[in-house]
Amino acid sequence: MCVTCGCSDEATPTLTHPVTGKLEAIASIHTPQSHTHIQPDGTILTHHHSHDHSPDHHPDQSAVLHAQHHGTTLTLEQRLLSKNDAIANQNRGWLKGRESVALNLVSSPGAGKTTLLVRTLEDLQSDRPMVVIEGDQATSHDADRIQATGCAAIQVNTGTGCHLDAAMVEQGLDMLHPPLGSLVWIENVGNLVCPALFDLGETAKVVILSVTEGDDKPIKYPHMFRASQVMVLTKIDLLPYVAFDVDRCLDYAYQVNPNLTCFQLSATTGAGLEDWYSWLRQLHA
Repeated sequence: MCVTCGCSDEATPTLTHPVTGKLEAIASIHTPQSHTHIQPDGTILTHHHSHDHSPDHHPDQSAVLHAQHHGTTLTLEQRLLSKNDAIANQNRGWLKGRESVALNLVSSPGAGKTTLLVRTLEDLQSDRPMVVIEGDQATSHDADRIQATGCAAIQVNTGTGCHLDAAMVEQGLDMLHPPLGSLVWIENVGNLVCPALFDLGETAKVVILSVTEGDDKPIKYPHMFRASQVMVLTKIDLLPYVAFDVDRCLDYAYQVNPNLTCFQLSATTGAGLEDWYSWLRQLHA
């Protein structure tokens, strides 16, 4: 279960193999686990590490005894995030060992993540190896678009889940096995809330905002803009047709995170892409 919004309870994420198209069930940090303790009186307790924290939930006796065994009260949120962070650090080390970097693209649905990614791959994948981990609740449409550029990609479908977690990315990296010096793109599930909380082992989070959205998104969703190192404002070719104040948006963004690196571009017309590409070319492990 997501510690922020409660989604993904009972969800079974899947991963689509890039070559065979075979669908495989994969683990996430929310996958229930269990272990057993033997009490001094010989009682055997098997406890599942998946808890329902709804208001009506009452822990069963084995869970209570389990907590007593450890002499502590366990907090599900802390444990899930701690587990995620541990795997994220492994991912980061694995990428560093392969002299590779990873960017985690986050946005609300429809901001233009996939369109920007396709254009970037078409223009830059001859410069260095690139692979893509695509995250969506359902379908492989985005992975299909990526593979049409000639870039290796896998699709992770999270079911009811609203974000990717580090365990999903770990399995995606294992399947893609990017070559030395790669740029790994992680296109997260469209959501400006929960992905802010989950470190995937990326080099940087890149939050993408389009001019067809509200220019006050940075102060409405401050956690995401605070957690990101880069903001990309997309679809600027549509500025003459929408009521979007770029200066106000940038002012809000810098209020939330003064250290943000910001780009303004259109993946359709190509305006502003060179600045984006120059930044990408400077990324090294």
